[in-house]
Amino acid sequence: MEYYCNKRIIKRKIRQSKKMDKTIFTPGHKELVAKLIKARKEARLRQADAARKMGHTQSYISKIEAGQRRIDTVQLKELAAVYKKNISYFIR
Repeated sequence: MEYYCNKRIIKRKIRQSKKMDKTIFTPGHKELVAKLIKARKEARLRQADAARKMGHTQSYISKIEAGQRRIDTVQLKELAAVYKKNISYFIR
């Protein structure tokens, strides 16, 4: 993180952080999260079970499902495999 007294650098950093925050709260992200929750429940898995299969903690799945964590394509592919769904199920 840069703490120089350069207003341009500070403004740029603020703008970048605002752009990143917005991607989590888009309608598309909320729809994806809802599908992930539905798929996990259809697979009859608890958050802890799904996380264990992926090599993560329960809080990892919890943060994804709460919309606090962005999901990249690699993570989506892993989740689809654990939930036994085709990846296209999540991106329709």
